Amino acid sequence: MGKSVGIILMILGLVMLVWTGFTYTKKEKIVDAGPIEITSDKKESVNWPPFAGGIALVAGVLVFIASKKN
Repeated sequence: MGKSVGIILMILGLVMLVWTGFTYTKKEKIVDAGPIEITSDKKESVNWPPFAGGIALVAGVLVFIASKKN
């Protein structure tokens, strides 16, 4: 089990280092007056610091090495 958790953490860490975030579009209702509805598209972004990917990668390597010793 430890090997698989280590591999998952390493892959997650690499992905987080390559992609530092993503954006998505969210519909926001501005006016809702009976049959009239006005919406607007609002871009939202989710970002994480690059060191978070590095921490996940190092943790994955440590878990993987620790599971080999047992």
